[in-house]
Amino acid sequence: MTTLADSVAWIGGHSVHVPDGPVALLLDRLGDYMYAVSAVLWVLVTAALLWAVFRRRAEGEDPNDPARERRMQRTVTLAVAASAAILFVFLFLSYDTSRAMTGRPAGEPLQIRVTGHQWWWEVEYRDSLPQHWATTANEIHVPVGRPVVFDFRSSDVNHSFWVPQLGGKRDLIPGQETSLWFRADTAGVYRGQCAEFCGYQHAKMAFEVIAEPPPRFAEWLVQQRDTAATPTDSLAQRGQLVFVTSPCVMCHSISGTTAGSRIGPDLTHIASRRTIAAGTLLNTQGNLFAWITDPQGLKPGTRMPATQLGPKDLAAVVAYLETLR
Repeated sequence: MTTLADSVAWIGGHSVHVPDGPVALLLDRLGDYMYAVSAVLWVLVTAALLWAVFRRRAEGEDPNDPARERRMQRTVTLAVAASAAILFVFLFLSYDTSRAMTGRPAGEPLQIRVTGHQWWWEVEYRDSLPQHWATTANEIHVPVGRPVVFDFRSSDVNHSFWVPQLGGKRDLIPGQETSLWFRADTAGVYRGQCAEFCGYQHAKMAFEVIAEPPPRFAEWLVQQRDTAATPTDSLAQRGQLVFVTSPCVMCHSISGTTAGSRIGPDLTHIASRRTIAAGTLLNTQGNLFAWITDPQGLKPGTRMPATQLGPKDLAAVVAYLETLR
């Protein structure tokens, strides 16, 4: 049962009004200025409207009095000039905020490449040494206090990367590379979401940004660069054999095995992730069973077909995937 506290926590976890980084703070302040000015203008316009509706003409007042007409013209001119000035100020503030968001951050930023697919996110941590590259999916780990520059691309249709508490949105357009940076100032889990309608399961194209202290992030990155763990128990060993000899290898990659396709998410360390299916399900044993058995029932239209595995093979594959930490 969802409590009020849960609801408040959920709202805070997705709101642009709870910024946890300098870029998000800039956007929040710009929004605050716009809300405040809009509220004042609404009050003034409403008051003027009410005054015009309920004002009674004075006895003997001439509606065609030239002096009255001039006063009305001056009032309208001042209102138009004030509106133009306010819009100009907001134009300048928006430009200044956009420039701060797109400029290169100070320090030594972390570089991450994100590719949008229908409907999941491929995340690559690149390095000058190819053996130090790490690939994951739908989960982005970043060190607290260090700027992160994202390079975006799309493999199919337009997507949009957005983490409301950490920064602005950036579109991913096929054939074009775009970029964005943010910095997380507080450790935590931040939800991100595709913000551009990209097809039937657009709403289930989410991801998580996990901000953690730099030593912990470095430890995580070293783990992600490693090849998949070799199963030691018989059930998981059977699962590995089933996996690499089944249609699973046609779409997925597991480093250190013969599975090397990149059509679907890399599964080398899937057990270390909090969710599966791009934030659709928590990464639990039961959900793994359900997802492998009937992905179309859980996320209709997803590229993953139902896997025709018998109960014993299915249990073995799930046991194997749970060892991939």
